Amino acid sequence: MAIRQKDLPTATRPTRAVTSERPKERRFFQPMPRGVASGRVLLLITTLLVTFGTIAVASASEGQASANGGSTWSIMIHDLVYLGFGIFGLYLASRVRLDRLIRAAPLLILVGLGLLLAVRAIGVTSNGGTRWLNLHVIYLQPSELFKLFTVLFVAWLVQHHHDELDHWRQLAIWSLPVTFGCALIVIEPDIGTTSVVAAIAFAMLAVGGLSRKMLIRIIVLGVGAFGAYMVSKPYSAGRFWSFLHPNTHLAGSGYQLLQSRIGLGAGGVGGLGLGHSREKWGLLPNPHTDFIFTIIGEEMGLIGTLVVIALFVAFLFAAVRIAQQCTNSVYRLVAIGITTWIAVEALINIASVVGWWAVTGIPLPFFSYGGTALITELAAVGLLYNIAHDRSHSGDVTIRERRITSFRETLERKSALRRSGRSRSMNDPRRIR
Repeated sequence: MAIRQKDLPTATRPTRAVTSERPKERRFFQPMPRGVASGRVLLLITTLLVTFGTIAVASASEGQASANGGSTWSIMIHDLVYLGFGIFGLYLASRVRLDRLIRAAPLLILVGLGLLLAVRAIGVTSNGGTRWLNLHVIYLQPSELFKLFTVLFVAWLVQHHHDELDHWRQLAIWSLPVTFGCALIVIEPDIGTTSVVAAIAFAMLAVGGLSRKMLIRIIVLGVGAFGAYMVSKPYSAGRFWSFLHPNTHLAGSGYQLLQSRIGLGAGGVGGLGLGHSREKWGLLPNPHTDFIFTIIGEEMGLIGTLVVIALFVAFLFAAVRIAQQCTNSVYRLVAIGITTWIAVEALINIASVVGWWAVTGIPLPFFSYGGTALITELAAVGLLYNIAHDRSHSGDVTIRERRITSFRETLERKSALRRSGRSRSMNDPRRIR
């Protein structure tokens, strides 16, 4: 008599294989994360920074917009368009699967290098620098994108090659894309952005566990390269060191710093009032970009500048808090890189406009007018928000010293380990049915 399947006991009834929903795991994006307090605080602080920055751009750009022959608010309208792109970038970055993004880091760094090479070929020149690509919708500045790509690439580098990075030759080989990118940015010329990219990579490698000896070597090499650049570019050297002698060359290299100090001094404690700056009417070059902090000080006084500084300090604490709470050491490195990026740019910009550092053209994050910069910075905030909600764990990716004699030996050693791993899995008794 045939036995029907429904007559079998439950324990002996054959079970169907349940297919897992793997296609969802292959998606590049995930649902929008929400609910973590540190993430909400970060978004609140960023909203305040961007709002204050948009108001500052609207006021500081009034003179330049009038000089261009357009509407008084034309530059502010462009800034709002860039802000819209930036918010969309923040949204995408907060939804992206971090593991997939880190995996794509080598490809992204190659894209960044390709864009920097395109700048050399067909770039747009303005104010003595060739740094932009005309996409007709937006003037793209690849050096700003390269900052974000550097953060992701160094995190990927530490994740996959942490056993080799404390050896000088291996570190030089694996970090070659970042070094080449810095060289392309230097010849634009843009020494300020180059220093920010170098600071990002240095901070991430230091947190990742690079030895003190290697860090000292990197510092010495960087100082040597900077000195060589200054010797080869006397004009750039004169502009860089002019902050040490603020009362000399007032009509030349010291003019910007002189007008910046006049504007900050005129603002006093309470400021001249929003929209009442005098420096923005042709006296101070680049009032809505490099020297927007000066216009804030002139119109809103010491109180306004302290509010800006307080917002950046709050952003720093919120970002560091996210890095501390992160349970994945690779994503923690990404958070450290982004935090270093925003903090270094804010510090250098504010120090340069008050005369404590050289004027290097580094923008004030979230404030200075610039499409690519604002979009990239908001995308970086989206990644921080994403990291704040991540609860994954990673293995030990601490950089440690290994006795490696050559790059070829490294590849051969990894190939041998993979072959031995495959042979063990094939000989595993559990595979025999």
